[in-house]
Amino acid sequence: MASDTAAGVPEVPAAPQSRRSVTGTRRTVAALFLLPALLLLGALVVYPIGYSVIRSFYDQSGGGFAGFDNYRALFTDDGIRTALKNNVIWVVFAPTVATALGLVFAVLTERIRWGTAFKLVVFMPMAISMLAAGIIFRLVYDQDPDKGVANAVWVGVHDTFAESSAYPKAHPGRESPLEAAGGGAFVTKGTVRVGDAVTLPLVGVAPDLIPEGAERAAAPKPEPDRITGTTWQDFTRGKGVGTLNGVDADELGYPGMRIEAVRDGTVVETATAGADGTFSLSSKADGARLRLPASNFKEPYNGLDWLGPSLVTPAVIGSYIWMWAGFAMVLIAAGLAGMPRELLEAARVDGANEWQVFRRVTVPLLAPVLAVVTVTLMINVLKVFDLVFIIAPGSSQDDANVLALELYRKGFSEDQPGIASAIAVFLLLLVIPVMWFNVRRLRREVRR
Repeated sequence: MASDTAAGVPEVPAAPQSRRSVTGTRRTVAALFLLPALLLLGALVVYPIGYSVIRSFYDQSGGGFAGFDNYRALFTDDGIRTALKNNVIWVVFAPTVATALGLVFAVLTERIRWGTAFKLVVFMPMAISMLAAGIIFRLVYDQDPDKGVANAVWVGVHDTFAESSAYPKAHPGRESPLEAAGGGAFVTKGTVRVGDAVTLPLVGVAPDLIPEGAERAAAPKPEPDRITGTTWQDFTRGKGVGTLNGVDADELGYPGMRIEAVRDGTVVETATAGADGTFSLSSKADGARLRLPASNFKEPYNGLDWLGPSLVTPAVIGSYIWMWAGFAMVLIAAGLAGMPRELLEAARVDGANEWQVFRRVTVPLLAPVLAVVTVTLMINVLKVFDLVFIIAPGSSQDDANVLALELYRKGFSEDQPGIASAIAVFLLLLVIPVMWFNVRRLRREVRR
């Protein structure tokens, strides 16, 4: 070629190469492939955001410019302020607890043989939709212990330490020797003496609620040096059947009924009725009045009102944690798998116990993963809607309200699209800083 140039033959310039992307693909081709996705992104994301921003400055009809009135309502409307307060509670507690549980599960499952099966069970709720999870926990939190699992467990634990009464509806019938003593107790109208046989008839307990150990009531038999008596269900099925305030053959005793002998406001002796309702007191009770204390008629404990105004938000947060703790566990377990084990072993060799290794080595090394999980869950809880809408009943939905639910209610139930758009823009402004922090952290990790 040098000789050709020297001979005066001009050198043919090389054809200009088309500009290519980083991957080697022509940029025009790459743009054509990206165009459908960009159009879809614009139609589903950019346009709705822009329209919501514009609509938030107009009144209810959309024909009049409202300025910042809709945004002013965010801080003056009681419903929106309650929703904002609940969102703060959600952002603080739900991601923190879910991440902490995920960390504990990820660390502990490394030390057990069936760790994979445990992870599968914990992660399984992620496969359930929010709608299905809401229905499940609406049943879990049912007030009736026979239906709601939460109250069934709570009542079982409570009754282990404080047994409820078997006669909550019992009360004296007509012409009864008993009268109300205040506070739910009943007392005899007169005093009793040694040798008396006292009858304490009661009614009001359904036959199927009488304790299984109850036997046919026995009439009291006088004893010369004691006070005897019977307390029983003074009711016989059938019209006109049975003797009023008298023990009949088919009537049942009240086993376990507590009887107190009270003199001058002081309990001098107590007794408990047997299976046939009979009881006996010594001569200490001579001249006292017999009292059936209120503890005999205490209403059964029905557990907590999980979906009431005071507990509905923690209850819904609990259902969210049940769903998302598995998500946190899986991500943290992935970070744990890539952790250099020699650092853990070095800490143990230096004399650190397992808690010190966890607190001073494992957690600091997992800090980037924990931050990503926490921030991701924070973004997620800012948009929570389904669980609150389904689990919280109408009577306490105002107390469990969150911004996403209030957006729905303002936009559809109350027909205030301007305020609903302002809530949507406000939610976007809350999410953007968290997303920006997450993106910056991910980029920093990539550079490393």
